[in-house]
Amino acid sequence: MKLHHFLQATILALVVGYNSIASAVPKLELAGYAGADGAISVLHKGESADPYFALQALLLAHDNGMDVSAVAEKFVDWLLPKQKPDGTFDRFCRTADTLWTACKVADADDALLALWMRLLQTMPTKLNQNQLWMKSYLTSQVSLERLYQPSRGIYMVSPVYLHGLFMDNLEVWSFKSHLKQPGQQAEAAKLAKAIRQTFWNPVDQRFLVSTQLEQRSEKPAFYPDHAAQVFPLLVDFPRGAGDGKSFYRAWMSAHRAEWLMQSKKDYSWGLIAVLALRQNDKSSVQCWLREAAGNRHLDRWAVTDETAYQIVIGRGLTPAAPSASCS
Repeated sequence: MKLHHFLQATILALVVGYNSIASAVPKLELAGYAGADGAISVLHKGESADPYFALQALLLAHDNGMDVSAVAEKFVDWLLPKQKPDGTFDRFCRTADTLWTACKVADADDALLALWMRLLQTMPTKLNQNQLWMKSYLTSQVSLERLYQPSRGIYMVSPVYLHGLFMDNLEVWSFKSHLKQPGQQAEAAKLAKAIRQTFWNPVDQRFLVSTQLEQRSEKPAFYPDHAAQVFPLLVDFPRGAGDGKSFYRAWMSAHRAEWLMQSKKDYSWGLIAVLALRQNDKSSVQCWLREAAGNRHLDRWAVTDETAYQIVIGRGLTPAAPSASCS
């Protein structure tokens, strides 16, 4: 075989191999959630677009090996012009087919800014080449650091709400832990230490959900209290309080029935189904599919639940049999 024929054959084989690998990566399909304009609604064909839930869904899919590039790029290009001069974002209400109007402030600026920057980081080529994306990233970085509370070493919810939330700070930590420079890693480690010092309650051996004193006297509920205890495992935060797998098993034993009931009175909490998958707890995933998947695309099924559903179905999981115990 002549050299140029050999090179052509080699390049063709590489291209075919690359294409086969690319085609094997499942794509996140958000028909009914993601519009042609790039907006992503919270619910299927919903009238509300909360950037937090869209970012959470996209990162959940990305972190679990799904291709989100097409829908993520369109979403960034849709949301970026809506970023306010101070770097924060609003929530949006649909006023026409493709017209969205800011109608509420964000629930929590700290977590939203962290998720936004993390999503931009998942597309490094576009981030480095697109000046508007980079400007937004840098503006968001400054905006997030304004929320830093030196006295505690954690981040506040917003300039208006001057308390810190445990799960929000875990999402900020997750963003920082993905930064690779030595100084940035040290910053993430410093935040992790501050989170433990601020939120860990050694008496009850559990994390507080907020720095608000009144939260300590309220009766624990599934959300935020019980969900908060397992949230570190979702973001790979080192709990520092025993083995993560043992804690997961104990948590699921205590709260599985309550978690599965959420699909009948709140959202379906697909995030925990993905955690169960990561913990190789297939029976809990199958129970979630049996109990919650009937809500698919209805008003208790958020875009994050849809993403979780596609992840677990993509791994070959099926609903538990009617006779299986899920209590």
